[in-house]
Amino acid sequence: MDEQIIKTEYSELMQKSYIDYAMSVIVARALPDVRDGLKPVHRRTLYDMQELGIYYDRPYRKCARIVGDTMGKYHPHGDSSIYDALVVMAQDFKKGQTLVDGHGNFGSIEGDGAAAMRYTEARLQKITQDVYLKDMDKDVVDFIPNFDETEKEPEVLPVRIPNLLVNGADGIAVGMATNIPPHNLAEVVDAVKAYMKDEDITTKGLMKYIKGPDFPTGGIVANQDDLRQIYETGAGKLKLRGKLAVEKGKAGKQYLIISEIPYTMIGANISKFLNDVANLVDLKKAQDIIDISNQSSKEGIRIMLELKKGADVEHLTNLLYKKTRLEDTFGVNMLAVVDGRPETLSLKKIIEHHVDFQFELCTRKYQNLLARELDKKEVQEGLIKAYDVIDLIIEILRGSKNQKQVKDCLTMGLTDGIKFKTKTSEKAARKLNFTQRQAAAILEMRLYRLIGLELEALLKEHGDTLEKIARYEDILNNYDSMARVIMDDLDAVKKEYGRKRRTLIENSEEIVLEEQKIKETEIVFLMDRFGYAKTVDVATYERNKESADTENKYVFRCMNTDKICIFTDQGRLHMVKALDLPGGKFRDKGTPIDNLCNYSSTREQMVFVSSLEHIKQNKLVFVSKNGMCKVVDGYEFDVSKRTVAATKLAEEQDCVILVGIFDESDYLVLQSHGGYFLRFLANEIPEKKKTALGVRGMRLSEGDYMEHAYLLASRMEYEIEYKEKKLNLNKLKLAKRDTKGTKKQ
Repeated sequence: MDEQIIKTEYSELMQKSYIDYAMSVIVARALPDVRDGLKPVHRRTLYDMQELGIYYDRPYRKCARIVGDTMGKYHPHGDSSIYDALVVMAQDFKKGQTLVDGHGNFGSIEGDGAAAMRYTEARLQKITQDVYLKDMDKDVVDFIPNFDETEKEPEVLPVRIPNLLVNGADGIAVGMATNIPPHNLAEVVDAVKAYMKDEDITTKGLMKYIKGPDFPTGGIVANQDDLRQIYETGAGKLKLRGKLAVEKGKAGKQYLIISEIPYTMIGANISKFLNDVANLVDLKKAQDIIDISNQSSKEGIRIMLELKKGADVEHLTNLLYKKTRLEDTFGVNMLAVVDGRPETLSLKKIIEHHVDFQFELCTRKYQNLLARELDKKEVQEGLIKAYDVIDLIIEILRGSKNQKQVKDCLTMGLTDGIKFKTKTSEKAARKLNFTQRQAAAILEMRLYRLIGLELEALLKEHGDTLEKIARYEDILNNYDSMARVIMDDLDAVKKEYGRKRRTLIENSEEIVLEEQKIKETEIVFLMDRFGYAKTVDVATYERNKESADTENKYVFRCMNTDKICIFTDQGRLHMVKALDLPGGKFRDKGTPIDNLCNYSSTREQMVFVSSLEHIKQNKLVFVSKNGMCKVVDGYEFDVSKRTVAATKLAEEQDCVILVGIFDESDYLVLQSHGGYFLRFLANEIPEKKKTALGVRGMRLSEGDYMEHAYLLASRMEYEIEYKEKKLNLNKLKLAKRDTKGTKKQ
């Protein structure tokens, strides 16, 4: 067989492959269908639970069984994705309406994960059976082959409420994401009914019923005026807040109680909130808080902040909203799959698609029911007709040789081969014209059905069947009748499963946090060689001066309103507010400086640390490993950013080896790895911008580099140990910048 090589543009092939992959993720995994509001993994899991018979009134079954069966039959994407979906459907703090009844550890609102699926059990909720899976036996939805074409699975579940709104949805696809907040079931039902009564209803009209999102965690939606725009466009931002209340305790104590949290705070963000509050206390921004305790339980959220007497509750509330996740943003993006394509939907569009889907379900359901009743009618009419000629039918049965003869006689009046008692009977038999189904029912009829009472029951049943046929035909042929059926179903769902709204919708004022004026005082900055930093007041420092100077690498005075500047060997400057540093007792360990700024002790080393005010009053001298040096005005480092480039380095291997306060009368001593020393006046170094490379300080031989640099005051004696000998740097020969220097043996 000859090889056939197809030439194609590689970029076109990659583009097509990636688009196919992206659409597969969008449609078959990450985004919900607008009709049932479910992603494939949720739909398949619920359908599999129904197939396994794990109903709400039956015993729980192991989640491992459900996950394994779903993965083997319908969802070949790994057990963790299926179990995660199953867990979320059982968590009442994530879903507006839980679809699975979980038994065991299914995680907590504080971010604790669910137990392994071999330990937990689950079954369907009653609402799932009544509202999400009902009528599956009435051919209301299409079934499609599963991944290996050995099973059939529903293309969509016959959900009778707009699940996309009730439970919301979130998912990240390729190049797009969806994030739909949950809503109140009762309000959504009322909005659907309002749309069915008036299809020209506006978003404003729908919002008379749907006030806004209704999160299972409660809380407050604080930007009510923005909701109309969000619902009209399908995108926008919700401002969520937790609920706060003040409780009075014994002896005049006050407690600030957080009873509801923003939906975005569930999980690990509760712990982060507690840490943020603790940090505000440590940084002396929330000094009215004495103690923090998380008293949350299965009954709900309860975070208690104990306050000082006379605490400014209003300021503290504003501080918590502004500086923690007690006020957060929920980005709405109502994206769903419509007719196989992703589409951003407005509130009205979601309801419109839902109503269209309900009419489709209702049409298919009543067509199926009508067909069943018509079949029953045909059989019933045949049996009633058979009662009038029962003696003749018995005679035909006794005179026939096989079943085919009987059927042919009953349906077509053929009497060949059948023995009759009289010619009259044979003549009557030729007039019989039962249908095939009626003939089969007559042959299957039991003798007890010949009792007179059974005939009465059959006639009554036939009357009921005719009534049903008339009703079903009316529903199928009359729009108003079908709409009434759908609305009655919605009313029944609302009556049984509706609940009061949990989330408050209001227009809250923008939080204006007035920074409390800080009394400016002098403090002493202390940082040990391990990078633990703290501040103490001057009096504390003076009492422990000897220990402080001995135990710490950096010690200097500054104002509490100042910033601490950290220059590193990578040419970066990190800023830390003095107020952010823990202050207090001298023996306190302090806080790692890594936790307060972007400095990382694993990637860079400190070269120089000082206060910003001190730096602004002076100039700084920089020396790099490649022998470049320059002087920079201190005002260039007065920037608002927390991390900036302090200097420019020539190449990736270059680094800063010295940063110091510049004085024209100082001397600079450079020491190379090869043993060369050069001493020259610091005023020979030109002043440059911080973005400049600088000038050469010392001529280096091939492969040599700067190892140390020393800044010496004019009258200061400075002695180092070099090759196990004492070397007085002040006695080195004075030379000029950009010379080779003197080699020391």
